[in-house]
Amino acid sequence: PRLAKAALSLAALLTISACAAVGPDPTALPKTGLQGSFAEGGAASLGTVGANAFWSGYQDRTLSRLIAEGLGTSLDITTANERIRAAEADLRATAPLAAQVSGQPASASRVRTGADGRPTGYASTADLSAGFVLDLFGGARRARQGAQAAQASAEAQAQVTRLAWLVEVIGAYVDARFHQQALALTRDTIAARQRTLGVTRDMQALGLATDYDIAQTEALLQTARADLPAYEARFNAQVFRLSTLLNQQAAPLMGRMQQGSAALRIPPGPGAGVPADLLRNRPDVQAAQADLAQALAAVGVATADMLPSLSLTGTVSDTGGANSWGFGPRLSLPVANQGLLQAARARRLSEARQADLAWRSQVAAAVEDVQRGQSNLRRYRQRVEALDQAAVAFDRAYDLARTNFEAGALPLVDLLDADRQRAAARLQAASARNDAAKEWAALQIATGAGAAVTRIAE
Repeated sequence: PRLAKAALSLAALLTISACAAVGPDPTALPKTGLQGSFAEGGAASLGTVGANAFWSGYQDRTLSRLIAEGLGTSLDITTANERIRAAEADLRATAPLAAQVSGQPASASRVRTGADGRPTGYASTADLSAGFVLDLFGGARRARQGAQAAQASAEAQAQVTRLAWLVEVIGAYVDARFHQQALALTRDTIAARQRTLGVTRDMQALGLATDYDIAQTEALLQTARADLPAYEARFNAQVFRLSTLLNQQAAPLMGRMQQGSAALRIPPGPGAGVPADLLRNRPDVQAAQADLAQALAAVGVATADMLPSLSLTGTVSDTGGANSWGFGPRLSLPVANQGLLQAARARRLSEARQADLAWRSQVAAAVEDVQRGQSNLRRYRQRVEALDQAAVAFDRAYDLARTNFEAGALPLVDLLDADRQRAAARLQAASARNDAAKEWAALQIATGAGAAVTRIAE
């Protein structure tokens, strides 16, 4: 008990430390001078959007299920989560006060004191020594702040990984559905051209069409048939890409995707908020901010290394019931290696300035992403509307051309021309819708939506 009391007394003395952290404050970030609104946006804030599962706006159950599954199986996301665990371990290895304690456990030994040489009792001995470095200038505090910033950076980078994964998954899924739609449109075109070929052969039997007409019609039919393998290969490639992204076997996934689905809708919105929203919603901006805090903390550590350090050492002993303890200070002055320490601090200052510039650059890039996304989505919607109308007009023109051709009032060459224009217009409209659907997701991700979603209900 007396030994324990002495040890506790020594520990209490060792916790007394006056800490005044030197170097720049890692929690104080410079201002960015962001504009009040985006170039084509309003002045209303979005608030926090990281938890928004925006892809539900597509109203595609298969896509939502695949994302829900992939959030738990993706190798990229799992790797990013492991980096967080590593950063957490590094943080646990730091402490606000740098202390090293070493001790020797109590031991008992026989003592021979009798005249006959027999042991008559036991004597116990125990020793405990401790060394403690006082964090006079906050070097240990800055080191811990740096570890906390590293953990925050790892967490933000995991969200960056998640958003990059979402971009690829949604892009591959939307492209796969487009190629399925292209296959359906091409098969419809093939059926229409087979009908034209049949009518042309009937007309040839009546002497109203030539071998040249038959050859033209057959060539156009075979051209459409040749497009099928290309669209099938592109569809398969996107499914294989999804298989890798989701870390799932390709064959079952192929079966699910081949069941088909309607073309993805282009949801309304989204609002983009204001540039200031990006500071809290964009994980890449948050990661750059954490990297800056870590670099600033490193400056504090390097500054503290240049200053004197004070340590306390002490011992506690108990021998045969008599105990004693004591401690004393030790002052270290880094004089001989000041040149090296100053050079190290200068390097840390430069790295902090670089981190500051990288953070500002990341903020500017985030603003650019949103403004480009807004511009693209607005104009892609306009393109979809125009091409949809063009496709409807070409459908009507083709129907009129076929009716007139079958009535003998229009030459075959005009029907074939209307056929080509109709097929091209339908594919163009589908492609434009595909581009707009992906751009809608790109704008959502540019605002940081979905970054904090780790699991969703299917």
